[in-house]
Order: sequence, then structure tokens, then C-alpha cells
Amino acid sequence: MSRLAIKGGEPVRTKPWPEWPDRREEDARAVSEVVASGKWWQYASDNSASFEREFAAYQGAKHGVTCNSGTTALHVALLALGVGPGDEVIVPAYTFQATAAAVLLSNAVPVFADIQSDTMNLDPDSVAAAITPRTKAILPVYLAGLPADMARFQELADRHGLLILEDAAQAHGAVWRGKKVGSIGHAGAFSFQASKNLCAGEGGFITTNDDRVAAVAAGLRDCGRAAGRPFYEHHLIGYNFRMTEMQSALLRSRLQHLEAETERRFRNGRRLTQLLSQLPGIAPLDPEPGEGDRRAYHLYAVRIYPDQLYGLTRDQFVAALSAEGIPAMAGYGWPLYQNPVFREGRFHQHGCPINCAHYSGSVDYTKISCPVTERLCQEVVWLFHPLLLGDDDDIADIHRGFEKVVEGAGEVAKTRD
Repeated sequence: MSRLAIKGGEPVRTKPWPEWPDRREEDARAVSEVVASGKWWQYASDNSASFEREFAAYQGAKHGVTCNSGTTALHVALLALGVGPGDEVIVPAYTFQATAAAVLLSNAVPVFADIQSDTMNLDPDSVAAAITPRTKAILPVYLAGLPADMARFQELADRHGLLILEDAAQAHGAVWRGKKVGSIGHAGAFSFQASKNLCAGEGGFITTNDDRVAAVAAGLRDCGRAAGRPFYEHHLIGYNFRMTEMQSALLRSRLQHLEAETERRFRNGRRLTQLLSQLPGIAPLDPEPGEGDRRAYHLYAVRIYPDQLYGLTRDQFVAALSAEGIPAMAGYGWPLYQNPVFREGRFHQHGCPINCAHYSGSVDYTKISCPVTERLCQEVVWLFHPLLLGDDDDIADIHRGFEKVVEGAGEVAKTRD
């Protein structure tokens, strides 16, 4: 075995990886044309309206509504679905803060459920145990671009009369049983933040097949206006969450490449899983896809087992792998409910929505325990999606980096502080 790079040896990889966002002349032209036109907002041109049609169609949804971020897309979608004071929305404990923040911004109460150990996605059994008479919706997150167990969630929603909002912020182009995500539940929400597989720096999107939800969402996003009515006539207390024409033009340009990029990530991700599954002490969190399934691979996640790696910690593994030229991330270091905003109840003024006259439940986030989430927060390694846009040699480099760290685990573990 060659000496580990973190111990002074030669790294597996010295060649740079693809940058993200990548830069293309066609993207620059698309934005430049909007800038040159002077028509920079949605009422002056048709880029946003066109992108709403194009991306909704790509995801297999009847309607699409652009927003200025993934967070606002979740927030607006919840409000359009009728979620509000007194309601509970079940969310995963392993997710970005926006998933639960959108619930709080809607003056509803997020209820945390645990995740599955082999997918990092919301566990239907934990969700079933968390349902109360106050539950209004389930908010599954397709973490790392992997669709959740939607058959179970649909069964739970039908049995209890619940709504499903898909958090597809990391899952552009993902497919579940032949259906694109965002078209499965009552609504879906996407993000176009700079790290996402389809990106414009910032931006968000709501998908739905419901005419009423689409109309309400569009009005909430746009100062309470209604389609076909006078500009200064307002029907809702709405927000200004519009996307600019420059962002929409950029997204229209980049959308032309999304399908091919998604297919490449999918092929490379499956190949990498075949290779890494042969190594001891680690397990790709990448279950075999079912018929009609396609993962989007915003992230590639691997679980490490310290007891099989001489006690090597996740952080040590990340440091050693990164030193080999395979950039790795530790991911979420703690469950979302352990963040100060939840532990200290820093929500709205006057105690809302937890201490609200409309809410009949009782929530104490300091007493929550989701054991699978807490364990995976110490054992999961993330790889960023551009690493899956390369060729067979790039995938081989990733495999060799993991192999080298696994084989040298005992040497690295000895250096633990």
C-alpha cells in the first residue's frame, strides 16, 4: 500500500475536478441579451413565463411558478396548500434548515421524524408514529437527489387526509416509478441556488397539477395579484418573491443540458456504487433503483463504520480522502432540531407558532431524539455532484482514493486528538 497523502505520500489525484457552476458562452449570451434589452423583470419580457412552462413540462407537472429562492418556494407552496396556524407538518430531522423554516414562516409547527439508515430520506414508519389530529402535511425531502418512499407516504396521506409537499431542492430530473419528482404530491419545490444541479445563483420553483394551488401560489409570489386582472388590483396579502428575467434566461439556457448531465451522473453514480460496495468498513447510501427510477445525485453519500476502520472517525476519513485529491464533505454535523433556533425557540414574536391560541399541541425540541439521524450525522461522507460529471478514469480515481483511505485507516486513526 502506498503511503497516505495525509501522512506525506503522493495523492491519488492531482488533476482538478470540474468547477461548479461551470461557465458556458451560451449562458453568458442568454443573460447578456436580457441586459442589453433593458427588460429585466417579469412584466417586461417572457423569459420567466417561458421557463415556468418549460421546467414544469420537464418535471411532468401541469403548472410551474418561479420564486426567488428554494426557501420561498417551500413557504409559498405551504401557504397555497392551506397550511397555517394550528397545523403540524412532518419534516425529516436530516435536512437543510429551509425545510423546517418554511413551515415556521407559514406559522405552522414542524414535527421532526427520523430518517432511513440506507437512504437518509424520511422514514415512513417514523412519520406514521408522528401523525396527530393536528397534522396537515408531510414534507419528504429527496436528499442528495434520491426520491423518497412515495408509495408509503401516499398511503399515509390518503388514510389520514394529509397533503404532500415534495422538497425536491436537490432532485432536478429525478424519477420515481416513471414519474418525475415534483409531479407526485400535491406540490413540489425546487431550488436553483448556485450549488444545485440546475442553478442560477439563486432562485426557486413550485410545481403542481392543481389549478387552484398554482393560481394562489402565483398570487402570493407576486404581491397578491391575479392573472388577467388589473396590475394594481390585489387579491391576497402577497410577497414580492419574483425571479428576474436574467435568472430565468440563464435557467432556460442551462435547462438544455440538464437531462444529459443527469443521465451522466446517474451512470457514474451507479458505477461508483459497484466499486465502493466491495470495500470493507464503508457503505454507499445508494440503494438499487427500482424499475422506472432515476436518482439525480446532487450529492453522493457514503456511510463509514468506525468499528470496522480501527476507530477512524468520519472527520478523519474526510480529511484523509480530501488529501488524496478527492474533495469530501462531512455533511450535517447534527440533527436540524439541535440547532439553536429550535433548542432556544427563536421563532416569531409572542411565542408563535408553538405558543399560539390556534395550536393545541405541545412541542419541546430539546427533548426530541431521532437516533438514526444522530448516528448518521457522525458517519456520513458527502461528495459533491460535479465529481460524477467526468469519465471512467475520474470514477476510478474516486474509488482509488476511498480504497487507499480504507486500507490506511489504522494509520490515520492513531493520530486522533
